[in-house]
Amino acid sequence: MTPRFGIMTAPTQVGYDDVLRVWREADEIPAIEHAWLYDHLMPIGGDPDGPTFEGWTLLTALAAQTVRLRLGLLVTSNRLRPPAMLAKIATTTDIVSRGRLDFGIGVGSRPGHPLARREYAAHGIAFHDTAHAVGSLAEACTIIRRLWTEEQPFDVDGEYYQLTGAFGNPKPVQRPHPPIMIGGRSAATLRVVAEHADLWNIPGGDIADAIGRSALLDRYCAEIGRDPATITRSIVLQASYEDPAATRDAIGEALGAGFAHIIVGLAAPYPVGVARWVADELFAPQGSVTP
Repeated sequence: MTPRFGIMTAPTQVGYDDVLRVWREADEIPAIEHAWLYDHLMPIGGDPDGPTFEGWTLLTALAAQTVRLRLGLLVTSNRLRPPAMLAKIATTTDIVSRGRLDFGIGVGSRPGHPLARREYAAHGIAFHDTAHAVGSLAEACTIIRRLWTEEQPFDVDGEYYQLTGAFGNPKPVQRPHPPIMIGGRSAATLRVVAEHADLWNIPGGDIADAIGRSALLDRYCAEIGRDPATITRSIVLQASYEDPAATRDAIGEALGAGFAHIIVGLAAPYPVGVARWVADELFAPQGSVTP
């Protein structure tokens, strides 16, 4: 599989113009094929009272300011928005971007991360246990896909969601629907990936663990009769401005392990020309991209 390289700019501890500058620059560089934000309502690093933008609003604004990049949230927290509302938001973004959305979704914040957990109480949103989060993710993926593809209203009487007369109009530009990326590494989440995802993303970490999780996903696909090769493997790796060689090595290792969808996280403040630096210093040396 041909590698596809992208960047991630966390929409926190930065200003709108900072993020826009990087995305506009990346939009002009063919080696950078996709760009991502994350989905938190408050900072999970740095100044806990610092600025954080709402992900989907910012993503749609950036969609309107770019023309080529595929784009998405890495990944949407299913805990934050009801699935029918999320389907409508994502459709709007796909239309504004003229069909460039990759729909990222996951269970949401880890229960043990206090800086992530606090945003739920701060916004009056219930934080359910992991079993609820995983079960509701699977149900949400089914509902969202139906809203994107079905031509008649329908009802849902699920374990987690109940809808009456659910209907999506307009539909996304992409047919049958935008690609679905599910992020996560737990065994329970990987079962949802096997059933629903076009892409699977793992948030970096030990490459040996990533390889093991990928093998587990293969097993879950086999159990339901799905070809595991139909799920693109994606990984997030943090860029080191001080040691680009280490980042290049990490990218090469991930590519060798079968992760063909590479996302490099960029720490703020973003250096001048950072997108060009990423393309020249990190992606071009991999030998299969156009600077």
